[in-house]
Amino acid sequence: MSDLVSRHADLAPADVEWLHLLVGDWQLISDLAFADLVLWLPTRSGDFVAVSQARPSTGATVHYDDIVGSSAPEGQRPQLERALAEVSIQRSREPRWFGTYAVREEAVPVVHAGRPIAVVARQTNLGGARTPSRLELNYVEAADDLVAMISRGEFPAPNAPTGPRRGAPRVGDGLIRLNSEGEVLYASPNALSCFHRFGVLGSLVGRSLAEVTTDLLEDSTAMDESLPLVVMGRAPWRTDLEARGVCLSLRAVPMTEDGQRIGAVLLCRDVSELRRRERELITKDATIREIHHRVKNNLQTVAALLRLQGRRMTSPEAKDALDEAMRRVTTIALVHETLSQTLDETVDFDSLVDRSLRLVADVASAGASVRTVRTGTFGMVPAEGATALALILTELVTNAVEHGFVGREVGTVEIVAERSGQHLHVVIDDDGVGLADGASGPMTGLGTQIVETLVRNELGGSIGWSAREGGGTRVLLDLDMRERRAVV
Repeated sequence: MSDLVSRHADLAPADVEWLHLLVGDWQLISDLAFADLVLWLPTRSGDFVAVSQARPSTGATVHYDDIVGSSAPEGQRPQLERALAEVSIQRSREPRWFGTYAVREEAVPVVHAGRPIAVVARQTNLGGARTPSRLELNYVEAADDLVAMISRGEFPAPNAPTGPRRGAPRVGDGLIRLNSEGEVLYASPNALSCFHRFGVLGSLVGRSLAEVTTDLLEDSTAMDESLPLVVMGRAPWRTDLEARGVCLSLRAVPMTEDGQRIGAVLLCRDVSELRRRERELITKDATIREIHHRVKNNLQTVAALLRLQGRRMTSPEAKDALDEAMRRVTTIALVHETLSQTLDETVDFDSLVDRSLRLVADVASAGASVRTVRTGTFGMVPAEGATALALILTELVTNAVEHGFVGREVGTVEIVAERSGQHLHVVIDDDGVGLADGASGPMTGLGTQIVETLVRNELGGSIGWSAREGGGTRVLLDLDMRERRAVV
């Protein structure tokens, strides 16, 4: 919509933001009015262009095709011009025919900061016209009040909070109309069902909704401080009402006339099952994070035991073997530490690899000054892939540092990562002594076996060694970072 506005008109940023607020909340009006809504923007050339539209979920639509970006029809343009010039709602005397069905039209000026900036066309499909029910009459009356507020610049509410206090519930979930004192004028059948499950007996009409809900709340229940304002219809907010194992989501839409509150529409929805599932997910997330934390602690304990055992060894081979085992355990612990700090089962691998490789180079260099440089990005990596990838990089960098810089005081190991979707290409270069003459890869050993097994079996990839141009060794990795789930 912003692109269309900037292309066809010269509106101030505040006016554009007002249109975004309106479009973000006008599905409520479309459902209440059983009508399509089209936002027509006056253009520099004197025409009108459609920049947004909404279709009702409660009734038949008028526009089966998307009309955003099109110009206003000749027959509709005079009505739009009058609404904009007179700053008043314009209603057509006779319906306009769209093929086989008639459409009742209304043009509503969108007022912001005391001046009209656009026009909303309210178009009702009369193809299935019949005697309206009490529910439909109340819906349409509420829609009329909101439309009038648009024409006075009172809707949408500029101070309405965003985020979790906006959005669902919807009109069809349950609707209650309140007067200025917070008393119920009308409650839809779905709304009555919601409050009956909450424990309300009898009808709500004529009763103060604030008193009804206060009587049902348990003394030990933590109450949202916004609840009184919502159930009285005094603030355009959303809150949850919870007691006796039932949870209702409530959203208030205050009705005003020239700045004076005349009532409110309250939308409600039974979200008990939804909240129960959310709590289960939160509990599971907390449990998973605690498991990762405990695994990390246990692995660090194992690494400490290996370090103590290594200090008692007199055989250089045994001491080196324990040091390698300790390094691998520490790498796995680092992955679990990262997972314990997030709700997702994915790892931001860039930060993890920077911490891991810096430590590996310092330990393996044994006095030489070896610098590790990373360029590119690994992206987000699934947990099981992160452990395997961290071990692969640890082994390769350790091998480069220990065997590539023998007798050297300085050196560099560079890791270049290129991520494309689920495919990861990694190049590891060192400026060390390089491969032995005629060798196609490093000498066989446990580290090499670990790397090749993880690359092929865990990550479904390939690995290759070659001489680096200018001296040193190059390792090429092509890996598949798709999440793998165990088959039970």
